[in-house]
Amino acid sequence: MSHSQPGVGTVASLWRYPVKSMAGERLDAVEVTDRGLVGDRAYGLVDAEDGKVATAKNPRKWPHLLEFAAVLDGGPDARAPTDDRLLGPTLITLPDGGRLSSAEPDVDERLTRALGRRVRMQRAVPGRASVTEGAAEARWVARSEEYRLGPDGTDLLDPVTDFDLPEGTFFDSAAVHVLTTASLARLHELYPKGTMGTRRFRPNVLVDTPGSAGFPENAWVGRTLRLGGEVRLAITGPCQRCVMVTLAQGDLPKDIGVLRTAARHNDTHVGVYAAVVTGGRVRAGDPVSVD
Repeated sequence: MSHSQPGVGTVASLWRYPVKSMAGERLDAVEVTDRGLVGDRAYGLVDAEDGKVATAKNPRKWPHLLEFAAVLDGGPDARAPTDDRLLGPTLITLPDGGRLSSAEPDVDERLTRALGRRVRMQRAVPGRASVTEGAAEARWVARSEEYRLGPDGTDLLDPVTDFDLPEGTFFDSAAVHVLTTASLARLHELYPKGTMGTRRFRPNVLVDTPGSAGFPENAWVGRTLRLGGEVRLAITGPCQRCVMVTLAQGDLPKDIGVLRTAARHNDTHVGVYAAVVTGGRVRAGDPVSVD
């Protein structure tokens, strides 16, 4: 018996974040490979002192990361590369409005001054040997950290925890993050004074789901999402939210109530994670179905 649900929605918007934990860019169309949207999390900032990847998940250590914004500066047609070395440089806008390119020789020094902590900008390179372990056969695995809150939004006794990122990437968990307009609407219904902007939840794919209620993507876990005529995503699990969704960014204010609402009504989940089954071109407005 088929479980296909044709016409669950359309691609409302596509988002790429070239530098981990910085604001990103909205796209009309993008190529998707087994590593997600081409150029997504292509770079990370590595703390020169402890070697951990900078993340807004630890806002006490990195309080201003979301005030930085990154976009890919041209490069070849995104249909072509599956190797990020073919991408053009990344342009970063600093909180004071200054701009710099990942190709500039003093990029690390300028980012260090802007952040107040010594960092180096690094590319995510699949299969690269680990410098720290030294073994030629070792795989490159980055390490980051998270400042955890309790379900009520209060600090835990030991709030900071380290975690490894997926091998060869700067992703926290999965290559693609999918969110629905229905989930945003439901959160706003439950917490009307909160501002549930798409940018607060940082999806790669926002799916417009007219007529759906609640958190429809919860039912997609274990199934396949089809985007347009080419891209197929295996929905691997729910996206558990953390302190990051409470932080101020752009015109979105700091708001611990966002996380409390998600915890109270959906087990702290908003959106789902996905792995790429079949890559290809995806465009805003493409139809979306679930198998």
